Amino acid sequence: MAVHVVVDGYNLIRQSPTLRGAEELSLEHGREALVEKLRHYKRLKRHRITVVFDGADKVTLAEEKTEQKGIKIIYSGQGKTADSVIKRICRDQGEKVVVVTTDRELASYAESCGSVVMTSEEFEAKVEMSFYANLKGLEGEDEAKGWSPAKGTSKKGPARRLSKKERKRREKFEKL
Repeated sequence: MAVHVVVDGYNLIRQSPTLRGAEELSLEHGREALVEKLRHYKRLKRHRITVVFDGADKVTLAEEKTEQKGIKIIYSGQGKTADSVIKRICRDQGEKVVVVTTDRELASYAESCGSVVMTSEEFEAKVEMSFYANLKGLEGEDEAKGWSPAKGTSKKGPARRLSKKERKRREKFEKL
C-alpha cells in the first residue's frame, strides 16, 4: 500500500529550527524552504506528499491547490484552517495517510480515522536520516545483503506484543 504523507505546513516550519529561521525572513521563504526539503525527500523515497497551509487570511473563498516540484500544496479556503483540510483528507483516505503534526487535537482525530500520526520532530529526524543514508550510500544496504530480522535473530526477552495501533504506526514509520 502506497504511503501518502500529509504535512501540517506551518506546524512543521515552526517546530524545525532550520525552517523557522527561513520563516523569520518571510512566510514565503519558510514555505519555499519546506517545499524544497520535501522535494529532496520525495526524490529519495518516492512517497506521495501533500503540504497543507492555512489560507484563512486569503481573499479567495475556495481552497487553492497547486503542485510545485512534485509536492502537492493546498491552501485552505477563507474561514477554514489547514486542520480542517487535513481532517477531510484523513476521513477520505484513512489508513493510507501519515499525518505530520504536533497538534494534539488534529493527531487524535487522524488516529480515530485510522491514519498514522508522526510528530514534526520525528518526521524531520526521519528526513535528515534519509538524506544522511543516501549521502553515505547506506540506503537499502540490509536488503541488498539479504538480511532480515526474521532470518538473522532469534527472539529473546519477554513475549510482549505491541498493540495493533502501535504495530501499524511502526510499519508506516519504517516505510518513511
